Amino acid sequence: MWLCWTPSGIVPAMMTDSIDPSGGESASFGFKDVEAAEKPSLVRGVFESVASRYDLMNDLMSGGIHRLWKEALIDRLKPRPGMHLLDVAGGTGDIAFRFLDAGGGRVTVCDLTEGMVKTGRDRALDTGRLRGVDWAVGDAQQLPFADRSMDAYTIAFGLRNVTDMDAALREARRVLKPGAPFLCLEFSQVVLPVLDKLYETYSFKVVPALGQAVARDRDSYQYLVESIRRFPPQQTLADRLKQAGFGQARYQNLSGGIAAIHSGWRV
Repeated sequence: MWLCWTPSGIVPAMMTDSIDPSGGESASFGFKDVEAAEKPSLVRGVFESVASRYDLMNDLMSGGIHRLWKEALIDRLKPRPGMHLLDVAGGTGDIAFRFLDAGGGRVTVCDLTEGMVKTGRDRALDTGRLRGVDWAVGDAQQLPFADRSMDAYTIAFGLRNVTDMDAALREARRVLKPGAPFLCLEFSQVVLPVLDKLYETYSFKVVPALGQAVARDRDSYQYLVESIRRFPPQQTLADRLKQAGFGQARYQNLSGGIAAIHSGWRV
């Protein structure tokens, strides 16, 4: 069921015709392979569990560097007053709020997990952001928005959690207007020889321990670390953007490849 937030609460959202992309196949959930149809509920379980402490954990895990990465994403996007951004997997509003603060016109946040959307909407209300942002609960693979309806698309730290990444990329292209930008900020493959070993140790030893201590949920953060390792390398993702129909697909490494921004244009 598709849901969207209005001032009076959550209501069903418009849904476009689409086909279940799982097809009974398997999908990765961290280092495990699960039935594709099962993965969305597992992902929702992870983020429902961590929603209330998600932003705090991001600060702790990255030492606040994720804020710089998100600012780099917004700099690449170049928001303008008439731009309508679709921010997918943006539940707590970090990208949405930065977009508005940088002069963007309107942003629609769409996230698979209702708990994340509620957290973001509460943050918006707490900071007096009553206009310019809409909230929807929906799947990146079957977006509840019309063809060629969005001026830009962003997804930050969410693409690795979808069941069928190529289906999500095709959906991104479908909802974008011709010539509109696609931007993905995601953890990626470290390209510096010394840093990669240090990052590996930190990821598997420190991050799950932080998850246990702060969010009382070691398993969810173990999954998040594993999902990063299963994510495709930078050039592979750029190639998949091209296959999905994006032009000028490219990437920019951040912090030695710990994260990367992938970009393309809807053609």
